Amino acid sequence: MTNPSRPSKENVRTQDSATLPKSVRMELSNKKQSSPPIWGGKGGVSRRSVLKAGCLGAAAAGAAACGAAGWISATAPDLPPVELKSFHFGAKEMKKVLVAYASATGTTVGVAEAVGKTLGGRGSAVDVRPMKDNPPVAGYEAVLIGSAIQGGKPLPEALDFLRANRAALQAVPAAVFLVHFFFRSEREVDVKMRESYIEEVRQLLPAAPIRFFAGRFDGRTTAYGLPKWLVRLTPTIDRRDWGAIRAWAEGIFV
Repeated sequence: MTNPSRPSKENVRTQDSATLPKSVRMELSNKKQSSPPIWGGKGGVSRRSVLKAGCLGAAAAGAAACGAAGWISATAPDLPPVELKSFHFGAKEMKKVLVAYASATGTTVGVAEAVGKTLGGRGSAVDVRPMKDNPPVAGYEAVLIGSAIQGGKPLPEALDFLRANRAALQAVPAAVFLVHFFFRSEREVDVKMRESYIEEVRQLLPAAPIRFFAGRFDGRTTAYGLPKWLVRLTPTIDRRDWGAIRAWAEGIFV
């Protein structure tokens, strides 16, 4: 049963507050004071003030992040430019071998140098040249082509070099070596991945042996699409197996 002396909520909304019992008027007054409106109204929090506080907080956080980035940029050294070097090993009267390479981050430069030096020690006259220089194939008795892998394929200058010199390369002993940071696993999925990387090379030089070498991970490897200050924090992890590289160069064309 309802208490006849205590009006219902529906009746409260329709009656003038002055006609309500004192106990009911006090209860309504306490509820108003203890529950201020959230958005707007007297004593409430305006939507604008909340947004303003949020924006100020975000700006402060952004300023802190930008400040940290600026400090890192100021203290961490810039990566030196990649130098695509040329090398010569062995005497000129020996068997002439060309090692032509393509490198984006400098990792394949070191591999090509090690291959050339090993071949020179075997008694060959070896020229190690970047493919960007478009070295001529004519006059060499053997050619080795090396390239980094980016975007699931050899670098564009490597494929261009193969296309431009396809006939000449098929007329002499030729071999290919490819460099990528993850070229270590022999799992089936990784083997299939590597095979997909060389489809175009196989089409251009179907008879050439192909060797995969693990590469290096550093700031240049991660530079694409990342802010400069974050690139500078990237550690260097070098997986190049110099013993395996020299052993391959010792046995090629034997």
